[in-house]
Amino acid sequence: MTNQNAKDAIKTIVKAIKAEEKLLRSKYAFLSYQNVLGLSITLLSFASLIGLGSLYYLALIPAWLCIILAAIVTSISHEIEHDLIHKQYFSNKPLVHNFMMLVVWLMRPNTINPWYRRKIHLHHHKSSGTPQDLEERLVGNGIKNPFLRALVIVDGLLGLIINTSRFKKEIKGFSFSRVFNAGFPITKSYFIVLYSVVIYHLVNFFYPLAAYMPNWATSVLHVFEFLMVVLILPNIIRSSSLNFVTSSMHYYGGVNNVFEQTHVITSRLFMPFHLFCFNFGKTHTIHHYAPNQPFYIRQLISAKINEVMKKHGVRFNDFESLKNANVYTK
Repeated sequence: MTNQNAKDAIKTIVKAIKAEEKLLRSKYAFLSYQNVLGLSITLLSFASLIGLGSLYYLALIPAWLCIILAAIVTSISHEIEHDLIHKQYFSNKPLVHNFMMLVVWLMRPNTINPWYRRKIHLHHHKSSGTPQDLEERLVGNGIKNPFLRALVIVDGLLGLIINTSRFKKEIKGFSFSRVFNAGFPITKSYFIVLYSVVIYHLVNFFYPLAAYMPNWATSVLHVFEFLMVVLILPNIIRSSSLNFVTSSMHYYGGVNNVFEQTHVITSRLFMPFHLFCFNFGKTHTIHHYAPNQPFYIRQLISAKINEVMKKHGVRFNDFESLKNANVYTK
């Protein structure tokens, strides 16, 4: 496809997205209450997570069910954060806006703070598909080695540590301390809980520690293990699913415009991952064409818009790109 053809396709797709959104908003009057909808979804998601934790604490649901349901709930909070980054809710009321930012960070403690993520996400839209796209590179995009890629997808901290020297050489203005400190205090607390529990059980497997632990340490361990079920493991599932999908659908290298930044993932093989990242692969490409749009609008118009994108040459399920570290080939 020539550059002019790509420009024409982009214009047509953007026009179709705006037309579908306008039609949807005219059909459903409640969509005009965007601030209320965003806040309501945020509070409902937060209350659901607390509710699941309470049910597990009272032994009314098993650990596995709590983990799965909490992972689904926290995936919604990611979409809310994404919208907040683009200032879709209470942009003229900073107190409410920042309160929502804090709530979604508490629900997703394995991510850097949303205020810093806003900076790298907006940069992502400008630099998507290039070595300067820090946001996507932090989650595995552009990595050819499948084992290293899997590690980065599952554990963001280890991925950051492993890739720091490479990022310093290739990304302008990259600072390990800036990214690392963007996780203070919530993300750092998350990793303290995670690694403490993992190390304890590894050591305890070979050498029993429980008999030698003081009461306070045992109490702390019980709290940490509760958090593992309610918050830590659900977010490992959520973030791993999201990171796998987003790093699979974004191209890295050979990108010159929005048309070449992503492909759409509709494969049934990705259904389990889509469950825990709120259908990201099927809808995120729309976001690259129309960034300032609430996530629920994208969900509602995705079926029609995906057909429009397919008609105008946007690629679907281009898994061949994964073999070559996400390079976009003409």
